[in-house]
Amino acid sequence: MNSEIHQKPPIAAIATPVGEGGIAVIRISGMNAISKVSEIFKGKDLSKQDSHTVHFGKIVDKKGFPVDEVLVTLFHSPKSYTGEETVEISCHGGVLVTQKVLETILATGVKAAEAGEFTQRAFLNGKLDLDQAEAVADLIHAKSLKAVDAAHQQLEGRLGEHIKQFRQQIIDATAMIELELDFIEEDVEFANKEQLQKLLEDLDTEIRSLLETYEAGRLVKDGVKTVIIGRPNAGKSTLLNTLVGSDRAIVTEIAGTTRDTIDADWSYDGLLFKLIDTAGLRKTDDVVEAEGVRRSQKAFEQADLVMYLKDLSHPFNEEERVEIAHFQKRSGDTPFILIGTKADAEADMEWRTEFDVKISAHEQQNIDTLKKLLKDRALENKHYDASSLLVTSTRHRDSLQKTLEHVQAAINGLKMNMTGDFLSIDLRAALQELGAITGEITNEDILDSIFSRFCIGK
Repeated sequence: MNSEIHQKPPIAAIATPVGEGGIAVIRISGMNAISKVSEIFKGKDLSKQDSHTVHFGKIVDKKGFPVDEVLVTLFHSPKSYTGEETVEISCHGGVLVTQKVLETILATGVKAAEAGEFTQRAFLNGKLDLDQAEAVADLIHAKSLKAVDAAHQQLEGRLGEHIKQFRQQIIDATAMIELELDFIEEDVEFANKEQLQKLLEDLDTEIRSLLETYEAGRLVKDGVKTVIIGRPNAGKSTLLNTLVGSDRAIVTEIAGTTRDTIDADWSYDGLLFKLIDTAGLRKTDDVVEAEGVRRSQKAFEQADLVMYLKDLSHPFNEEERVEIAHFQKRSGDTPFILIGTKADAEADMEWRTEFDVKISAHEQQNIDTLKKLLKDRALENKHYDASSLLVTSTRHRDSLQKTLEHVQAAINGLKMNMTGDFLSIDLRAALQELGAITGEITNEDILDSIFSRFCIGK
């Protein structure tokens, strides 16, 4: 992290959701932020007040007319979120009054902040690593408790600690090799080949272990894309409504009521499921319904979890058996759950197919069992532990994967007795990839891409 704070020209933005509420917060950060606010603040002399103090007064426009009564909180550099001189103004939370206070601030020459600009300044001033800055955005956009927990872990620096440890191991290995290169003419050997190989193989194992958490991390962050498929009138829409707890999908006795995919978010035990109710799978001459079936097929191909529903009030026909076997095979590694619906009206016959669970949405029969099954199957074989660190970012996954490839290349080179200068190339490339995760090595395009995801005011 940088130790020197660079103060840029001041920026301002509303830091709380715009709308009617008790309080709204407007953040100002940058060079001379306190003196800029002092121009429009009627109360104590802010330039003489200590950091981390709160002051009551009024915001007034250039003509001296009052805009709003406010509380002003001061943060002197470097003890602020951005590291810069920062002021936070708490005003009344109405849309118009909040906007008026912001406009009054901007009239002093303060620039309107862009998306993520406060956090970008925090990163550039060494207040956060790049992975921690990304965790701020993840925390803001989190839609489940487990996503919040994963973002908190990253914000606390747990991923950064692993990356720093990996970097140090590679630096140690590189130092062993390059020290030997410096004395190559004296034929002095500093690098113990067995020790170096063990160091790199241990690193290989540790990176692999971290990478294996990505699939679980992706599901925790983005939600489990759960597709509900089956024949028309199998109870797909009824099940979606039961899980969500509202009439999200229209339910009738008419087969083919659902003509398109219907999405709904549902959380269970802290995990977000993105439920997708699909059109009933059947051949049809109806152009609209046929398009719905095509979209159902596409949703199935992109699913993280598949629920196939079979109406138990009707016996199987051979076409259904073939269809189920077809989807089970096509699902591959994607968890596939076969659910018998309308169990309260189950036909009196012996089923030759093994159901994962039989339910009745109307009677709430085995619904809790199904919910637990969904979570267990979604995370099975995903190296998930509620207390362990998860890799949730595709960018981090890609950099770790490239790091692993360079480490493996160095291991193979060592086994082939390649010279140290070739080994050093791969190790330095691995360092570059790890540095890109925490921001020790980065470029402007990457920063722009990352911080554009933020909301304005953060």
